Amino acid sequence: MQYNKVEICGVNTAKLKVLTEAEKRELLKKVRSADEQESKRAREELINGNLRLVLSVIQRFTNRGENLDDLFQVGCIGLIKAIDNFNIELDVRFSTYAVPMIIGEIRRYLRDNNSVRVSRSLRDIAYRAMQVKEQMTAANNREPTVEEIAQKLELPKEDVVLALEAIVEPVSLYEPVFSDGNDTIFVMDQVGDSVDDSDWLEEIALKEAINNLNPREKRILSMRFFQGKTQTEVAQEIGISQAQVSRLEKGSLNKIKSRL
Repeated sequence: MQYNKVEICGVNTAKLKVLTEAEKRELLKKVRSADEQESKRAREELINGNLRLVLSVIQRFTNRGENLDDLFQVGCIGLIKAIDNFNIELDVRFSTYAVPMIIGEIRRYLRDNNSVRVSRSLRDIAYRAMQVKEQMTAANNREPTVEEIAQKLELPKEDVVLALEAIVEPVSLYEPVFSDGNDTIFVMDQVGDSVDDSDWLEEIALKEAINNLNPREKRILSMRFFQGKTQTEVAQEIGISQAQVSRLEKGSLNKIKSRL
């Protein structure tokens, strides 16, 4: 699927009707009608009239490497759940309620398909916590605190925090965090090393190669690999940008490699 086209999962979104809030309200009333045929027609029209809303939500997940058609279908499940659970008596726009439901459904899909396995009990607590969060957000027009969620679930706050943290998708060390057009800074470049590697240089016989570096290059490598400082910390101490630290560090390592 490409966003410069209008077709997604075989549906031409350019031909979809955009519903007004009044039309959505009227259809939501019909969905709850006792007439089964009327309810079914209203439901289908309401789903089709909000597919663009689903499309706008899945654009937030374009950088995860997932199949976007799959995410769209999962998002539609969230839309259907929103239609089934929306309270038409509340003074809340349907899209305000539906967007968190769609996002929640997509996040659950991503977590369930995550290669990092989390225990069933933790996942259950996390999903219940997210459901409570969605409900309380819709009811109070603000996100609840962890304490409020824990109180609603009748669980210790620590259990809720642990469960929610356990299902957070891990970030790759090679995830780019900055680029100035030349060198890209990755997550691993911003991670400090607290391990004492005093024997590192001797073990790989780099003394002679390091002696050929200029004083600033030696200082940067010392701060990075001996003192365990991040590139940001090195940049602040030396008085240059983090991008410059990154270039100098990589250049110094390349010089050492070329001399070995």
